[in-house]
Amino acid sequence: MSTADAIKVSEEEKREHVRKLVAEFDTAMLVTSALGGGLRSRPLSIAKNRGDDTLYFATAFDSEKVEEIERNSNVNVVLQDGRRFVSLTGRARVVHDRALIHELWSEPWKVWFPQGESDPSLCLLAVEPLEAAYWDGAGVTGLKYLFEMARAYVTSTRPKSDGDERHTGHVKL
Repeated sequence: MSTADAIKVSEEEKREHVRKLVAEFDTAMLVTSALGGGLRSRPLSIAKNRGDDTLYFATAFDSEKVEEIERNSNVNVVLQDGRRFVSLTGRARVVHDRALIHELWSEPWKVWFPQGESDPSLCLLAVEPLEAAYWDGAGVTGLKYLFEMARAYVTSTRPKSDGDERHTGHVKL
């Protein structure tokens, strides 16, 4: 596929697409730099969206992930379902703001924080994404993309929409 065939969208359109995709997920994999070296991933529930790009996760302040983030704040957040994928690279910080915890509190968290939102071990991880990569194969345009991939497979060619930034892209946030 030539560069001329690629479907380009503006950086702001890509940012809005990423925001829309992220808002549709309720869990994510948080990847941190492990204390012993290497990387460590774990699934976390995403706190409700506050309308900005920051993602919030509830955790205990004495958890290993808090220690990892305090040592190295660079993280990756991965969101994935059947046909949609988002990878966010950013910086995380630990938040002890009780008003924000109250605002974001979710009753299912009580399983891990039996004293509720006033549980002294409860804190938030705030992830401020700096970059995003996305692959969106959902909806009508996603079906078209899947059809083009199947045709490319059968004809031993690359899909015509391989450069279609409505489906796949990278953007600075």
